[in-house]
Amino acid sequence: MRNNNLTKRSVGKIINVLLNNTVPIVILLILVFAIPLSNLSGTFIIREIVTRLSRNLFLILSLIIPVLAGMGMNFSIVLGAMSAQIAIIFITDWGIIGIQGVLLAILISTPIAILLGFFAGIILNKAKGKEMVTGFMLSFFVNGIYQIFVLFIMGSLIPISNSEILLDKGYGIRNTINLIGIRQVLDNLIAFDIKGVRIPILLFLIIGLLCIFIIWFKKTKLGHEINTVGQDNDISAYMGINVGKIRILSIVISTILACYGQIIFLQNIGTLTVYDSHIQVGVFTIAAILVGGASVTSANIGNAIIGAILFHAMFVVSPLAGKTLIGNAQIGEYFRVFISYGVIAFSLAVYAWRERIEEKRDEITKGNEI
Repeated sequence: MRNNNLTKRSVGKIINVLLNNTVPIVILLILVFAIPLSNLSGTFIIREIVTRLSRNLFLILSLIIPVLAGMGMNFSIVLGAMSAQIAIIFITDWGIIGIQGVLLAILISTPIAILLGFFAGIILNKAKGKEMVTGFMLSFFVNGIYQIFVLFIMGSLIPISNSEILLDKGYGIRNTINLIGIRQVLDNLIAFDIKGVRIPILLFLIIGLLCIFIIWFKKTKLGHEINTVGQDNDISAYMGINVGKIRILSIVISTILACYGQIIFLQNIGTLTVYDSHIQVGVFTIAAILVGGASVTSANIGNAIIGAILFHAMFVVSPLAGKTLIGNAQIGEYFRVFISYGVIAFSLAVYAWRERIEEKRDEITKGNEI
């Protein structure tokens, strides 16, 4: 009997591990199949993954705190990305380059991100239980305001002196801005090569500091309050915690971090697509952390790192794998988009499925107790 019980427990644990890591396992299996088909060298794949990690991981980590607060995946981090882009347009117009330009962009974008994050927090507080859908729609709404701002207000009400970034009509910003003044400033400030792989030490140090901040923050009084709110709003309110304030604060912090993450992303790319660069930020970062095994109720640093590696490895190999398999690299490009949206849908479906299984287990347990 004991052996049977141990066997059942072992099988149960294995099933739980598989259920909790369904998404990363599926993506890993896809990679095992796709990497040989891509015919890419290991050095090339590692170089691309390192570059993409340094470029995107800060953004992905900005999603963690709202999950702790029970608000799910924060699609409204797009607002932080818009804040960063407005600041970068200004420093480009003023001709501030190098590390000074990056620091000034951070200084300008921070109050904008705080304001937009506060606005988003208020809206999401009105939609408890539906934060993800509301955040997604909110990003579209604020994007409309952003488009009006850069297309009509900049150059007319707000003076823009740099004719290279202005449209020919004298107001409005061109679709693409060359960020040569700050291109890879952070990447190259402290970096070295290992067998052809460029390691941007400074960026990984910044990402490491953010990880340390998140670990420290979770242990603070505010961090414990955020975690408590994430567990149960009613109990938190009974304990005297201002639930609405905590939820708003978590969104503000996430928006500020996303703003800094977008600055890191854009300085690495070296080009700002004014009307498009921010649009997919929410989808791609959320897909990445879900690939790492996170859910709408649980996310940590490990999920962000594993997800970034798996998600961007797939991005690197899928076009050439598609070309080898079907004879058309464009199929791989479509596959990227399919995976990005598919991972989100699949993760939410698996989460709902797990919730139903747990509810049934609770019902069976209560029935046995009775």
